Order: sequence, then C-alpha cells, then structure tokens
Amino acid sequence: MTPQLVLGIESSCDETGVALVALSGSGVPKLLAHALYSQVDMHQAYGGVVPELASRDHIRRVLPLTTSVLREARRRPDEVDVVSFTRGPGLAGALLVGAGVACALGASLGKPVLGIHHLEGHLLSPFLSADPPEFPFVALLVSGGHTQLMLVQGVGHYQVLGETIDDAAGEAFDKSAKLMGLGYPGGPALSRMAEQGDPSAFKLPRPLLHSGDLNFSFAGLKTAVMVQARKLVAAHEEGAPVSGQLITPFESLPTKTRADLAASTEAAITDVLVQKTLAALKQTGQTRVVVAGGVGANRRLRQQLNAACAKRQIRVHYPELSLCTDNGAMIAMAAAMRLQANIQQASETYAFDVKPRWPLNQLMASSVT
Repeated sequence: MTPQLVLGIESSCDETGVALVALSGSGVPKLLAHALYSQVDMHQAYGGVVPELASRDHIRRVLPLTTSVLREARRRPDEVDVVSFTRGPGLAGALLVGAGVACALGASLGKPVLGIHHLEGHLLSPFLSADPPEFPFVALLVSGGHTQLMLVQGVGHYQVLGETIDDAAGEAFDKSAKLMGLGYPGGPALSRMAEQGDPSAFKLPRPLLHSGDLNFSFAGLKTAVMVQARKLVAAHEEGAPVSGQLITPFESLPTKTRADLAASTEAAITDVLVQKTLAALKQTGQTRVVVAGGVGANRRLRQQLNAACAKRQIRVHYPELSLCTDNGAMIAMAAAMRLQANIQQASETYAFDVKPRWPLNQLMASSVT
C-alpha cells in the first residue's frame, strides 16, 4: 500500500525543521504544514555554528515542532505513514538527534522510517513552490558548503556536471562578510550592504570563469577581498602597511566604501554562478533550470539569472524564499517523491546511523544502504 502522509525531520546544522507532506496519486506531493526554528541568534555570539550547542538545541526543539505541525495539519500522530529524517551530510551530533527522534517515533507508532540525503532535499525543494518544475532539468545547487551543477533526469537520477574544488559560494559570502566585520550569518548581511554599493567599484577575480569546464573555485576570491580590504584600510590610515593585521577595523571605513566592496564581491560570485549555469544548459541542451539552496535566495543571483535565461527562452525555478534555507519540508518532499516513484522503500528496522559526509553522486535511484 502506498503511504499517504510523510513526516519529515531536518536537523543537519543550525535549523530544526519538521513538516508533513501528503502524497496525491501521480501528482506532486502536497505540503500540509511545516515549522522551523533557527539557531542563528544563539550562534551569533561565537561567529559561527558551535556543533555541541546545535545538537543540544535540536533536542529541545524537535518534539514541540512536531506537535505544532501535526496540530496545524489537523492530523494525529498515528495517521502518519512514514517518518523521514536527514541522514546526511551535516554535523554528526545534530544528525543523530533527528535520526534518533525519527526512529523512536517510528518505532512507537509502528510506522517505517526513511533516511534522506540533505542535498537531495534542496534539489527537490522547488517542487514545493507554486510553479514546480518538470523533469529533466539542470540544477544549480548552492547551499552553505556546496556548489554543484547537476543534470537531473528524475528522482534519484542525478549526474554531477561540475562542483567546487575548494570554497563553495556560500562560504565565499560568509568568509568575505567576516573580513568586512559583518558578523554571522555573513552572507545575508553582505547582500543587504551590497544593495547600497556599486558592483563595478573594485575589480575582483571571477575564478575558473573561462576554465572550459563546469567546476567552481571561490577560495582565491576570498583572498582577493581580503587584500582589497587591507588596501582600503591602509589608505584610510595614510600609509599604514597593506599586509598584516588591519590597524583600523574595516567597519570603521565610510559606508559607501564598504558597500562598494560588498557589491563587488557579490557581483564576482554571482557572475560565475550565472555563466557556469548557462554553460551547463548549453552543454546539456536543457531548457529548464532549477536553483536550490540558501544562496538561491540571493536577489542579484535571481535577477541576473532570470534576465540571462529569459533571452534564451529558458525557464527558471526556485523554491519559495522561506524554503531556501534548511527545512523539514524539503526532507518530507524528497521522501514522498522517492516513495511515489517507487525507487526506495521505508524501513521498519529502527537501528540507525548517519552519514556526515555523503557525496550526492553516490545517491542512485536504487535503494540507499
């Protein structure tokens, strides 16, 4: 019997997410309710995610969020057919919390469980939008630690076309923001500041833009931003050395200067993402592209990609802005689509493990072990 209701639990990093999705025959599964708690405020004091604190907070949040989701969907726990959870990749301790709760809940209800790849959740998250895509398509997956271009033929049928060889786009945003004294989370703060700046003010590199392949590299860009920041501070200090520690904090520079560097940094990152995506579309002959992951919420990236694709009559699909970050809805959706496509069965074995490192190209249409 095909399951009807799938509960999804996400706990891979610093967001606790729970959602309930209903299968609907051969159509796209429907999101009934979801709830999300972000740990951003807790981690801000440390300038980044503290794994132990993240794990402890997931313990506190996951059951209340589950109760909230079931109440909003007006469903009882025993009506859930499958409990899904993020198996990896992510922080080991955080993943264990979600996996443990999901398997305990499944065992208590006598319902099967299903471990889901976090990146597959992002990859399929645009199916939660009001304008869901159709297979096949090229996917630009840009989350905090991952930047990949993939050819997606269907659920479980993924071919990696290109990926980052060092820092991902999200890391480039966050590390550059930290150099500018913008705190944590840095990416959104940098983007907000960039709205006031000139993206052509500083000439920053576009790494691997003309490499002839579809791989990415953003570590050199971060270094270029650091060098430019030091030059600006040295000029502000009237002859202070360019190398070494900044004598004056970057945030003490004029707002226009800081905004110009933020805008130039954002432009360098998004230019590479857009041009590589266009190259992937040309290489594969596809006329549809999906953008997923936290960086997919970036306004400049959306504007640039939409404009470029419109000229080429290519459709672009995104998840809803509220579902770009990690969330339980994408995990429940990925589980529901796997079950609906009959490429994986949920398990009634409640012993569990997690995969903190789990390359997406290892995920095939057959059952995952």
